[in-house]
Amino acid sequence: MRVQLCVVGRLRAGPERDLIDDYLKRFDRTGRGLGLGPATVCEVEDRKGGGMAAEAALLKRAVPSGARLCVLDERGKMVSSPTFSDTLCNWRDQGAQDVAFVIGGADGVDPTLRGSADAVLSLGKMVWPHMLARVMLAEQIYRAAAIAAGTPYHRV
Repeated sequence: MRVQLCVVGRLRAGPERDLIDDYLKRFDRTGRGLGLGPATVCEVEDRKGGGMAAEAALLKRAVPSGARLCVLDERGKMVSSPTFSDTLCNWRDQGAQDVAFVIGGADGVDPTLRGSADAVLSLGKMVWPHMLARVMLAEQIYRAAAIAAGTPYHRV
């Protein structure tokens, strides 16, 4: 099952980009034998300033056809890492070819797009800058594969 991070904004070279690249590379290596991966990032940018609705249109186009859609939003459900891993593996086992994780811009994700998601998850009660949310999501995607593979990366 391919994984795509569909995100608003361009991330320049720097520590956040390095962390995302590292975690997604680890995910690809760990998940390959489990039918998880590869992972890619699709960045969209609303240059016309159309707000959340315009960002939602760009994000919808970035999501692969038929993909499971998971939106990250502060109003979403908070789950444990093992539960997140189970969710990914269940989607894979149900035959999903793609899953798209969506992170909106500064104002969040348009309610219509959020309402059409298969899952809406929160990284916690605090609001995170979307660039850090990307890093945290990439780490959790890798952690999900590590849990599924039974590696010692995630210890409870």
